[in-house]
Amino acid sequence: MKIRTLEELSDKLSGDLAWRKRELAAMKSLIATRSFTPREHKALVRSGLCILYAHWEGFIKFAANAYLDYIRFKKLKYKDISSNFLALAMKEKLTEAKETNKPSLYIPVCDFFLTELEQRCNLPKDIISTGSNLSSEILQEITSILGIDFSFYSTKAILIDTQLLKSRNSIAHGDYLSIDSAGYMELHEEVIAMIETFRNQIENAAIQEKFRQNSS
Repeated sequence: MKIRTLEELSDKLSGDLAWRKRELAAMKSLIATRSFTPREHKALVRSGLCILYAHWEGFIKFAANAYLDYIRFKKLKYKDISSNFLALAMKEKLTEAKETNKPSLYIPVCDFFLTELEQRCNLPKDIISTGSNLSSEILQEITSILGIDFSFYSTKAILIDTQLLKSRNSIAHGDYLSIDSAGYMELHEEVIAMIETFRNQIENAAIQEKFRQNSS
């Protein structure tokens, strides 16, 4: 992705969210119909939950990396980016130093902070990963990296970890899990709300330039 302006970022997020919502709306409509046998309906609901999870994880990953692409094209210096993005840019150097017993590997890290803060920031591409298991813990890590508030999702931890992720994993691994249509409908609305909240948080962070050091 090449996202240079706020308008392009907004368009990318809106476009990605739109097709996901259309597909989820179609699935919701099918589940709400009475034209299936009980056995067929159970299979449909189980399939719907897997698709619901896929769009939840897919949008979070897409939106997070789109935001990083937008920041990348701002061409900021290391000294001008917020500490969370500086840590992201330094991830490889810090990891390499941490995983060895060689003090010499800390020298490039020290040199970076002494001499390279005036250089243009090089944020890695597509670094935001959900690990195909978007738990509340992984989501909290993603929000920390992006510098956005996690408090809204903290109240949804059980829903994310149990009703959504654990249920999806059980179905995906071939285990039997019975979910009624009312439970699916409630989960559908919760996921749409979380996705829209995340989209708004990304857009607001971009507008307010929260990626800059000492941003208000």
